[in-house]
Amino acid sequence: MDRSCVEELSNESGKRRTPAPATLHRMGSGACSVVLDPTPETGVEAESRKLPSSQYKGVVPQPNGRWGAQIYEKHQRVWLGTFPEEADAARAYDVAAQRFRGRDAVTNFTPLSENDDDGAAELAFLAAHSKAEIVDMLRKHTFCDELRQSKRAGKASGSIVGKRSPRSLSVSDRDILFDKVVTPSDVGKLNRLVIPKQHAEKHFPMEIGSGSAGMLLNFEDVSGKVWRFRYSYWNSSQSYVLTKGWSRFVKEKSLKAGDVVTFWRSRGPEKQLYIDWKPREAAAAAAFAGRPVAHVQVVRLFGVNIFRTPVGCGAAGGGNDGGAEGKRVREMELFPPEQFLKKQCIGAL
Repeated sequence: MDRSCVEELSNESGKRRTPAPATLHRMGSGACSVVLDPTPETGVEAESRKLPSSQYKGVVPQPNGRWGAQIYEKHQRVWLGTFPEEADAARAYDVAAQRFRGRDAVTNFTPLSENDDDGAAELAFLAAHSKAEIVDMLRKHTFCDELRQSKRAGKASGSIVGKRSPRSLSVSDRDILFDKVVTPSDVGKLNRLVIPKQHAEKHFPMEIGSGSAGMLLNFEDVSGKVWRFRYSYWNSSQSYVLTKGWSRFVKEKSLKAGDVVTFWRSRGPEKQLYIDWKPREAAAAAAFAGRPVAHVQVVRLFGVNIFRTPVGCGAAGGGNDGGAEGKRVREMELFPPEQFLKKQCIGAL
């Protein structure tokens, strides 16, 4: 067989192996239409790319198998987060709908009612928080925990759950853990608060096996609002930090460098954690108010006023500071300021 015959046969076999493209068919109409390819292989691929629809309002499927929740506010979509179960996403939509649209909201499950104690408590909790706060809780999956904390606080104080009234927890009912003066980096773009190592290991010991993921800590402020921070250990800087949730606290409280954040713990069996803060000026005034008042004696020697303070009357908080300040006072007594010596010399001339 010559070379031309072989080339002719190869061309004919190549033509037979390449079928002509089939016509695509569209089934359905509108946005729900699906394009199907009559070829079996491509038809299976097209069908696998089609995600199943949800039976709940405000719930959309995700390519990774999870379920997303969303709601529309003023013709704009508000994303509420993703959830492992379809029903969880539906409940998240119900929470947002009842906060955004009130009692007339259309929900997937039975709407909340004020005739029910739990329903009334949740409605009060929703009314006590802004829309942005509720959306943030749903996205971070902290809504249920914060609602539970608010209910427990309401039962303990006998007040309506969710109301932002100052708590009547006295100082005798809780123990102060430590104070932290926030630095510029604590309130900067790093979005983290460094906890001193001695306080972290004493009051917030890390769970075994938590690793870099850390754990979540719930703190309640003086208004009864629950703050949830992620507490972890950074190997890079070898420091204990509060990360997730801290930037929101800084923004809402308008924290600045030099302000003091105080951490407390209740003495009850629940060991509830509390957080409070004071501006730099208020913290300085409180520290100054706690200092003992020293009696200053003025002695005039060679025409120079020498101020004399009793030894030991230093800053509040211990003998070390007081001793150091007393030492400085004695030095000033023995060696008056240079300008006084100059005046004395000029007067003598």
